[in-house]
Amino acid sequence: MRTGFVAPAHQGHGIGRQLMATVEQAARASGVALLTVPSSVTAERFYAQLGYRFVRDHYHGEERTLIMERVL
Repeated sequence: MRTGFVAPAHQGHGIGRQLMATVEQAARASGVALLTVPSSVTAERFYAQLGYRFVRDHYHGEERTLIMERVL
């Protein structure tokens, strides 16, 4: 997965969780065993609550992205 966002007005209603559950289900059905997602610092907690773990930092200039993974 490259990028996913939920509009701020709709955050906190389970939409992001539903989207990730759909992505994970499709990945499992395709035989994918590991999902890697680039996360903003502000989304780190969201992914951690879904079982993703921090792997490393990635920088594009001064912009920091967290690389997170989850074994399916």
